[in-house]
Amino acid sequence: MWRIWRLYDPLRAMVVQGIFLFGLAAMIHLILLSTNKFNWMDGAKTAPTAQNAPMPKASS
Repeated sequence: MWRIWRLYDPLRAMVVQGIFLFGLAAMIHLILLSTNKFNWMDGAKTAPTAQNAPMPKASS
């Protein structure tokens, strides 16, 4: 493992990793904000779906 760190500067590697992870998190959040289902700022823009409908009455 020490040979890898002789090729790369540890500080630079951690800074690049932090920038990459921040960019990835920002991209994921912006993608979720652009959807109707997962937009937590404006709320759902559609009416409740059949998934939230009550169960049908059982026939006997």
